[in-house]
Amino acid sequence: MSLELKNVSKRVQGITHVKDTSLTLHPGHFNVLLGETGAGKTSLIKLMAGLDNLASGQIILNGKDVSKLTAQKRNISLVHQFFVNYPHMSVFDNIASPLKIGGVAKSEIEGRVEEAADLMKLKPFLGRRPHELSGGQQQRTALARAIVKESDAVFLDEPLANLDYKLREELRDQLPDLFAGRGAVVVYATSEPEEALLLGGHTALMTDGNVVQFGPTADIYRKPKDLDAAKVFSNPPINIAPVNKQGDTVVLTDEIRWKAAESVARLKDGPYTLAIRPNHVLPVESPSHTVRLEGHVLVTELSGSESSAHFDLHGHSWVSLSPGVHPYFVGEVHTFYLDPSHCFFFAPDGELVA
Repeated sequence: MSLELKNVSKRVQGITHVKDTSLTLHPGHFNVLLGETGAGKTSLIKLMAGLDNLASGQIILNGKDVSKLTAQKRNISLVHQFFVNYPHMSVFDNIASPLKIGGVAKSEIEGRVEEAADLMKLKPFLGRRPHELSGGQQQRTALARAIVKESDAVFLDEPLANLDYKLREELRDQLPDLFAGRGAVVVYATSEPEEALLLGGHTALMTDGNVVQFGPTADIYRKPKDLDAAKVFSNPPINIAPVNKQGDTVVLTDEIRWKAAESVARLKDGPYTLAIRPNHVLPVESPSHTVRLEGHVLVTELSGSESSAHFDLHGHSWVSLSPGVHPYFVGEVHTFYLDPSHCFFFAPDGELVA
């Protein structure tokens, strides 16, 4: 079983929504589409699901070319971020609807619906209508419908985006287990890097309708192939600044310089772009966070477990994200410490070099 995209693209009124894309997606793990809103995730899912027409290319599902088949003729399931259920039907009938359309015997329908409802903790609500459910229960109903169909491919388009934080965490933890062993290719779209890491599997980084990198999620997090990929896989935004490599020294400004790591010291002297994720820029010094920075605090945020500060570093907007509560005051000059071992270095063309 696999879902293969061969040079697919999508254009609407002359505007390219998905650029030439080739991917092979397999079952057994989540295939995550990660990118900001407008990056092309939903457009790509609609192509894979048969909801939109291809401008070019082919889609091969389980060895069969389904490029010209409608969504109804592909054995797929789709769950949106909105709670899409039939309002006039009970929860039982909502879950059973694809089986009834498929002509499955009534006795088999009952068993499969009961199993899916049990997995999604919906058995007490099978007689209710969607408007009698909470948002989380409505989305569980939509997920149960996707599970019960036993599709070749399941597309989850930011399915947890409209749930509250607690429900989102709970369902996100359950999702890999819910689809494990079912043999379906599961594609999950999200704008949250943390969600991609938690789901694991493989991730396609998307920006401007283009897949800029695809591979095992942990691998591309640790080693983005270029600056565009690094930007996609960071929230808050990755910190970026031009630096010069001079001998065994990295120079950010006349006052901010440090001894280059061995991998950087081997590079040719000259200009590079440095990038470092906000969680490696902290307001306290440590054995690893040794490079001292000073910046004017622009914005502060406190979540209870984390503190973030957006600050101006010599004309560049940087972010520090640290555990715990730290006192920041907008307009003040605050000291931060950078961990040089977590810096990425990109060549002038944007390619990762260290």
